[in-house]
Amino acid sequence: MAADRSTDLQGQLLEAEPMSRHTTWHVGGPADRFYRPAGRDDLARFLAMLPESEPLYWCGLGSNLLVRDGGLRGTVIFLQPGLTELRTLAGNRLWVDAGVACAKAARFAARNGLVGAEFLAGIPGTMGGALAMNAGAFGGETWQVVDWVETVDRGGRIRRRPVEDYAVAYREVTRPTEEWFLGAMLQLQPGDGDAAMSRIRELLSTRAATQPIGKPSCGSVFRNPEGDHAARLIESAGLKGHRIGGAVVSEKHANFILNAGGATAEDIEQLIAHVQAVVERTHGVRLHPEVHMIGEARS
Repeated sequence: MAADRSTDLQGQLLEAEPMSRHTTWHVGGPADRFYRPAGRDDLARFLAMLPESEPLYWCGLGSNLLVRDGGLRGTVIFLQPGLTELRTLAGNRLWVDAGVACAKAARFAARNGLVGAEFLAGIPGTMGGALAMNAGAFGGETWQVVDWVETVDRGGRIRRRPVEDYAVAYREVTRPTEEWFLGAMLQLQPGDGDAAMSRIRELLSTRAATQPIGKPSCGSVFRNPEGDHAARLIESAGLKGHRIGGAVVSEKHANFILNAGGATAEDIEQLIAHVQAVVERTHGVRLHPEVHMIGEARS
């Protein structure tokens, strides 16, 4: 149904929307409210209307996100298709809205003769999520190519911020509180677009050969500990194929947990905790999830 809080709004407001429809694990209880903005100005107007106490959650492709079975008390902002603009600018720059899939941005850059963003093809999410956690793949990290970003705060104020306003580390970005990414200007380099597309196809082929692509997962579950790989630790602890309910550790890549059919968010969360405990007991290393777990357990 159309948003009815104000005649100025052009987006779509849903109530009790199942988050299982919007996460790549296909699990998650209902969000109290779920808003698809028509664009950045519509989003700004919607945010300005919300009470300051309203919990806010942001969702792109729903990868790297585990919503618990009891759902979310508050409002989810869903960035597609309202914030999905891509355009090139002078100086070998690429503007990417927060709702654009990273793989789409990589291909768009290559088709326009810009190189340096090929690694984005390996990130199974949107630019907004990639900015929020400094997502990376194939040796590249998001903030390596960021020139500046655009954000919106709870009051609907839109800002342009330089990279110096952020503390960026491995899979971690410290940013101003109550402020969210609308998009980023990427600084790339001129180059051979055909060669860049070939590189993207090569990277995606490697990904398909080594990861359980096409099966419900969130991407990598755990951060790699310094000097090691989470997948190696999980596999050597004998956890490949371990199952709790409908959740199972992938036989193809041990840092992936799959919804093998009928999994609940609780199954997945229990399996994450089990993997952590066994790896720590076996190797003395505590794995830290890079997946965000939000919401309430089913009562």
